[in-house]
Amino acid sequence: MSIKIIRFRNSDMKEIMELFYETVHSINAQDYSPAQLDVWAPKEEQVRREQSWMESLSNNISFVARMNDVIVGFADMSHSGYLDRLYVHKHFQRQGIASSLVDVIESEAKKLALMELSTEASITAKPIFVNRGYQIVQKQNIERKGVTLVNYKMIKALR
Repeated sequence: MSIKIIRFRNSDMKEIMELFYETVHSINAQDYSPAQLDVWAPKEEQVRREQSWMESLSNNISFVARMNDVIVGFADMSHSGYLDRLYVHKHFQRQGIASSLVDVIESEAKKLALMELSTEASITAKPIFVNRGYQIVQKQNIERKGVTLVNYKMIKALR
C-alpha cells in the first residue's frame, strides 16, 4: 500500500480527532499513566479541541497521510517553524508514516528559508526526532489539571 501525503482539508477534522484520541490512549500508554493520558487527550474536551484545532490546522502548514483513503497520520508546522503535531494511527505504527510526514514538513520549512525547526516531543515520539537529527534542548515537566506530563523541547538546524 502506498502512502499519499496531502494538504489538510477541513473535511479531515473528524477523522483526525479520532486518530489523535485513539493513538494517545493506546500508543502513548507505554510511556504515560492513565491519568496523564486523560489530561493529554480528555474525551470531554473533544468538541472544544476540535474547534481550536480546525483553526490551528487551517492556519498552519498541515498535512495528512492517507492509505486507501483512510487518514493514517497527520502533522503540522507553524509558519515560524514550530512542528506542533505529529500523530500516526495506532494500527499503522512503524511503517515510515511519521518520517514521511516530517520529510514533507522539513521540505516546507526549507522553502520558507527557515533556519531551524522546533518541537515539543513526547517520551514516545522523542526517538523519531533524535533519529532525524533533532537535538534535545531541555526536558520539560508540563502540568495540566494537577497532573505532570514529561516532554522534550527539541530543535533541528536546517542549514
